Amino acid sequence: MLSGRRLDLLDPSPADIEIEDIAHGLARVARWNGQTVGAHALSVAQHVLIVEDIAAALGADDWPNEWRLAALLHDAPEYVIGDLISPFKAAVGFNYKAFELKLLAAIHERFGVRFPIPESATAIIKAADRVAAFYEATVLAGFTKPEALMFFGEPPVLPHALTVSLSELSPWPSEHAQSVFKARFSMLANA
Repeated sequence: MLSGRRLDLLDPSPADIEIEDIAHGLARVARWNGQTVGAHALSVAQHVLIVEDIAAALGADDWPNEWRLAALLHDAPEYVIGDLISPFKAAVGFNYKAFELKLLAAIHERFGVRFPIPESATAIIKAADRVAAFYEATVLAGFTKPEALMFFGEPPVLPHALTVSLSELSPWPSEHAQSVFKARFSMLANA
């Protein structure tokens, strides 16, 4: 890693995980295999920030910071393994998912987030991930609304400002995504 840490991917140690490496990696991993409109690819770092916002809106005002942090870190393993599209993950099979979960467990341990998180929080994060994917698909990845509805379902009603923001998505430069991700992580981890 750029931090100088050596991460054993087969047996990841929480001591070898640094938020700077996660932020750097996620800001440079493209969602949708880079097949989005705009001068920049939509990064996984920007995506997880979107998911965390949506999850907080779906989880109500009293949703604890620990679950918001879990939402922000839900795709953190992709900082070293990349972002595989869902059909390919399914084709690779269970071993890939087990590998990804082992890395996520080490990340959670490193940052003091219990693992696994309660199913109620997991359900909200998964729902937020689908909502983010719906908007990313229709605004940035060329999906028609009927196609997105077929793959991701009808998004729930969200606060108006969030809906407007999602409807106007624009990919950020990687440096900006990295900076915003680190700032949000710091805010949630230190709250």
